Amino acid sequence: MSPDPNTIHLTEFLSLRPRLFAVAYRMLGTVSDAEDIVQDCFLRWRQAQQDQVRDAKGFLIRVATNLCLDRLRAAKKLRENYPGEWLPEPILTDDPSERLDHDVSVALLLALERLTPLERAAYLLRDVFDTDYSEVAEVLRRSPAACRKLVARARVHVQKTQSRSTVSQTEGMAITLAFFRAARTGDTDSLSRLLAEGAQVTTDGGGKVIAARRAIFGREKLVRFFAGIARKQGGALPDVWRFCLINGLPAILSLEPIDGLVQATVLEIEHGRVCQVYIIRNPDKTAHFASELYGSSAST
Repeated sequence: MSPDPNTIHLTEFLSLRPRLFAVAYRMLGTVSDAEDIVQDCFLRWRQAQQDQVRDAKGFLIRVATNLCLDRLRAAKKLRENYPGEWLPEPILTDDPSERLDHDVSVALLLALERLTPLERAAYLLRDVFDTDYSEVAEVLRRSPAACRKLVARARVHVQKTQSRSTVSQTEGMAITLAFFRAARTGDTDSLSRLLAEGAQVTTDGGGKVIAARRAIFGREKLVRFFAGIARKQGGALPDVWRFCLINGLPAILSLEPIDGLVQATVLEIEHGRVCQVYIIRNPDKTAHFASELYGSSAST
């Protein structure tokens, strides 16, 4: 009995789904938008004349990339008018079976955000997903030479802002837990030891919740910043929180006692010290973490 063509058709798409999500997430920086793109890709896949699709992977990546480019152009004004600092929507990377292939660090996603949509697409296709320039040119409807220039410009920006965090998971967990306790209890001596001299904190509230509107630089300023928050919150740890990996980096998910929000605190660590702190408080970006906390008991 011959295999059902519809079953083969669906199986082929499902095998490529993780790659499509990976492309869309890096292009757009949000989970919900990436999932929408994957769903749109499936609809296009169902409508395609299968006898005319010689390369399913190439076809679907081309569709996903172009859908992302359209969405980026439409969202340009929204990003320009975003209240305060913008950080990508965080994703858990605890489970090795569910990790996205290649780098999904916050630093990379922020670097991609500073590129033009075409630079972003060209860089991802070529340097992240190892696509030949001839295929990149076909996807972007540009010449291979033009695509090489796009990638070259993108590399300059990305290399300037690459994540410096190379800490092991064991060390990363120890430093993250120590930092979290020091920040929440207002332990300024420990904070001074844990923070690098040029450390930076970036907070994303999306204009919906309290958050620092601008990035804060320098160890002394960060110590005062976290000590001030600790005083306002009573110098205690939240009842519900957990260590995890977010976008490949050590992080803490917490249920904030004052406003009931889920908060993600993500760290970059270099040479045993915290050099970057990303705090995502925008409820639109952290709501999908609720199930990770509501069913858990308080961490200790």
